[in-house]
Amino acid sequence: MDLRFTDEEIAFRDEVRTFCRTEIPAEIRRKVSEGRSLTKDDYVTSQRILNAKGWAVPHWPQEWGGRDWTPIQRYIYTEELFQAAVPLPQQFNCYMFGPVLATFGRQDQKERFLPRAANLDDWWCQGFSEPGAGSDLASLKTKAVRDGDHYVVDGQKTWTTLGQHADWIFCLVRTDFEAKKQRGISFLLIDMKTPGITVRPILTLEGRHEVNEVFFDSVRVPVENLVGEENRGWDYAKFLLANERTGIARIGLTKERIARIKRLAREMPAGSGTMWDDPAFRTRVAEVEIELKALEITQMRVAAKQGRADSVEPDPASSLLKIRGSQLQQAATELLVELAGPFALAAPARGAGANNLPGGFDWVDAAAPSYFNNRKVSIYGGSNEIQHNVIAKGILGL
Repeated sequence: MDLRFTDEEIAFRDEVRTFCRTEIPAEIRRKVSEGRSLTKDDYVTSQRILNAKGWAVPHWPQEWGGRDWTPIQRYIYTEELFQAAVPLPQQFNCYMFGPVLATFGRQDQKERFLPRAANLDDWWCQGFSEPGAGSDLASLKTKAVRDGDHYVVDGQKTWTTLGQHADWIFCLVRTDFEAKKQRGISFLLIDMKTPGITVRPILTLEGRHEVNEVFFDSVRVPVENLVGEENRGWDYAKFLLANERTGIARIGLTKERIARIKRLAREMPAGSGTMWDDPAFRTRVAEVEIELKALEITQMRVAAKQGRADSVEPDPASSLLKIRGSQLQQAATELLVELAGPFALAAPARGAGANNLPGGFDWVDAAAPSYFNNRKVSIYGGSNEIQHNVIAKGILGL
């Protein structure tokens, strides 16, 4: 298998690289690079720039803004966004809700929602997980009872990422209480302004407001907001989760972090020199880089296989990408904390005079929060423990 890029692919890569570094505001890219929280306006600004270029939803059907790109072009595009520290197009709009609606929705639903989702005129969030239904999602208990032209929804969702920004939520709800649990679930679109919805923040490990609890108390949802067939929501959810795992290795993101760590290490004072003078630290950086190169080759093999006409089933090797990719993302944040040393402590905990670093070292304040936040990457999109089971069955035949 020849994994070298063609001349056309190199030209495409250069076009994406130049656009990302010149058109997306530098302040937004700086926040992403340093692992700082983005505002809603940051996300909207970045995505609308990409959408104006026709690059917000390249994997969608062309009718709804997609581009006829090869899997290799999609891979290049995503990796260049990561390496330029450009926010990915909003995950819930573009990689989850959009593909589901484009595949299973009615024409009127597509016309109403898809253009607005691509331009981030509507912000979507995901209503899947519940307090008693996380890894075992099919055990969800949020119910939707038909009442004339409406469903009446009662229940609770949790870990709703960026739900505080959302205009709409796509929800899995139970509509048949007698059927096998996977068979009694439906996929509903719910306006977050509907009476009876309460959003409560959950502060994550690093103290940020990123996820939420969402409560539904007799929320009336028009039946026309049902996607596909009633009680077929589990099939649509499986389709959505397959899209969620696209690009989850985030190799370009880790590449950008490693490049930044090497640059910062040459500036960070240590003893009579800098951290980059420490051979043990350089060795740890090199180990991550070597593992990252091996993973990149695996991802390119998976992408090349996706482009073959005989490739119809998801490649179980994507589970390898997910496991190792998440581990290397976490390893990079560990290196950044090591580089920051005691300055990675929250500023009030450092004590008087403990922040006497030269100018340009404000990045240390984001080192620990980024480390803590990245503990989640081995959980979302299917926990690494579950991915080991997929590998055992799909690759090893156990």
